[in-house]
Amino acid sequence: MTDQAVIVSEADGIITITLNRPQAKNAVNKAVAEGVSNALDKLESDSALRVAIITGAGGTFCSGMDLKAFVSGETPVIEGRGFAGLCEHTLSKPLIAAVEGYALAGGFEIAISSDLIVAAEDATFGIPETKRGLVAGAGGLVKLPKQVSPRIAKELALTGDFFTSSRAYELGLINRVVPSGTALEEATVLARKIANNGPLAVSVSKQVIDGAQDWSNATMFAEQAVLMEPIFNSEDAIEGATAFAEKRAPVWKGR
Repeated sequence: MTDQAVIVSEADGIITITLNRPQAKNAVNKAVAEGVSNALDKLESDSALRVAIITGAGGTFCSGMDLKAFVSGETPVIEGRGFAGLCEHTLSKPLIAAVEGYALAGGFEIAISSDLIVAAEDATFGIPETKRGLVAGAGGLVKLPKQVSPRIAKELALTGDFFTSSRAYELGLINRVVPSGTALEEATVLARKIANNGPLAVSVSKQVIDGAQDWSNATMFAEQAVLMEPIFNSEDAIEGATAFAEKRAPVWKGR
């Protein structure tokens, strides 16, 4: 196996980012953060890439920050992008987390920083930072209350208790629960569906949904219109309608 901290592969418009420190349960150190950040740069700069998947090697998604590296003074953060080069980064293209095994602490925060989450039925989630005298500062305290009830978010943060995929699904926190060992496979199915759609429309749909959480009822349609109008005037919009009329698959140009 390669000794790279992050393995990146590309196929069919999908870039797959694999955290590759299985001996450390894919704990995030500086090398992992840099590898993820570089892969996301590739995603954003390459028009042929439509969607990303992030996962972990060796049957574990990510156990969080590498505490040994932290104690030695290493910071698993990229300036402007946060923990793992991701958690404070706003992407224009979708990111899917494929979770096997543990997604804990910073690993959980990587997952909830993704747009979609596919998890194995035996996966385990949690933000146990308070058990170590720390706080979930990579998104657990600020993102989670926007994704589940604030009361549930408080329970998870204050107790530090682990919870199952089935519980995460009940809370609406993850999209799909799948048999153990198939999370990446199912995430790839989702990614292909997204990659087949109009790239401009996908990007703006993601941007509107993300932004709408902070828009008021009085302004939300005006805010949406600003982002939507260029899509309706795009070549891809014409191509989508034409392809439908001609009963063929559209050929997207991304413009």
